[in-house]
Amino acid sequence: MFRRTFWFTAGAAAGVWATTKVNRKLKQLTPENLAVQAANKAVEAGHKLKDFALDVRDNMADREAELGDALGLSDPVDPELPAPRRFAVVENHSKTPPKYIENTQRTAGTAHTTYKHNNRNEDH
Repeated sequence: MFRRTFWFTAGAAAGVWATTKVNRKLKQLTPENLAVQAANKAVEAGHKLKDFALDVRDNMADREAELGDALGLSDPVDPELPAPRRFAVVENHSKTPPKYIENTQRTAGTAHTTYKHNNRNEDH
């Protein structure tokens, strides 16, 4: 009689445990909970990406300082040397504006300007 009571209680406990586990899993799979989980994962990934970018920036600055020291770029400038040259930006004037021919005819007191393009690839 004791064996039957034990196995009956063990079976009932396993049934309650399994039912509770299935109900929890079903609640986790509702659309609202899935959306919340996805949003949490996205925020977590964003934080990890930001931390990675900050680490890269810090290490890049450290490496640039090391290279500057190795190349002597951070040394003070000798006052006897002239200042570094600065180059002015020169505009490119190689392109000429389109040629135009003024019309001699005037309509209602205004002159018309006709543009003549010199395109040699154009079939006439």
